[in-house]
Amino acid sequence: MTAVGVAGQSAEQDFSSRLLESSQTLSYDPSTEIDWESPLPEDQYGLNPEWSTLYGTELWDELTEQQRIALTRHEVCSIMSTGIWFEMILQQMILRDQYVKDPANSEFQFALTEVADECRHSIMFARICQKLEVPAYFPSRFVIELARGLKSLATGEVAYGAGLVAEEVLDVMQRDWMRGDNVLDIVRTSSKIHVVEESRHMKFAREEIKEHMQSIGRVKRHVSAAIISVAAYVIVNALVSPKVYAAVGIDTKRALAEVKSNQHRKSLMRNASAGLMEFLDDAGLLTRTSTALYKRVHMI
Repeated sequence: MTAVGVAGQSAEQDFSSRLLESSQTLSYDPSTEIDWESPLPEDQYGLNPEWSTLYGTELWDELTEQQRIALTRHEVCSIMSTGIWFEMILQQMILRDQYVKDPANSEFQFALTEVADECRHSIMFARICQKLEVPAYFPSRFVIELARGLKSLATGEVAYGAGLVAEEVLDVMQRDWMRGDNVLDIVRTSSKIHVVEESRHMKFAREEIKEHMQSIGRVKRHVSAAIISVAAYVIVNALVSPKVYAAVGIDTKRALAEVKSNQHRKSLMRNASAGLMEFLDDAGLLTRTSTALYKRVHMI
């Protein structure tokens, strides 16, 4: 191995070691950090109203305050259900990527730490939806089956890129939720936990992507960019289930039409995705094909 290769491996080890140290000093236990027993105030939203899919539309203006509150509670639980679904996919991809790697390696140890974090996050989201008495919302059967292929076949930059997409978008949302004075405390606290711990996961994913991108050719780069953009397209579309509208007494057909033309929502998504798009561009994963898909879900 060349001196450059040894130096590169040493730098990666140092980076993973710092993430491990951070996880040991700044992590949370949702079972004790969140007050699971307190009653839910009836006048608090599930997420900041500005993050509701209908905010800024004529339909939103027509809703009563209680309908708006109910809608945001169903929306946040839909996002959390989607988060659970994708975190389970992510865990499988990470485990497969680390299969039979040196357990003494700090990269291996942090990868397993991330899996443990994701397990806690999924349980936390599940308990919140249970507390709010909101049913589980899942992507369509087609998307669920499509994701089986991703979790079974994706490796390297594709696996970490798909995970990064989901984490980055949710991170921006939750940074607002954790500061929302009119948002349920149970959501604010869970958002803080997720933001702090996912920041390490995103740093890890970015470094893994950079490492894998060093050794791939032009064709593989374009294929990987396309697959990651398809994953982003599916994830963003799956965040809020169309079923949330009927659940709170809103006409689904009209709601979906207003969401489709909601310029406020599109602007929020572009702002939430700005840092991610900049990183993908620098990594060589923002191609003409992938850009077209990101535009369709308003990430660009």
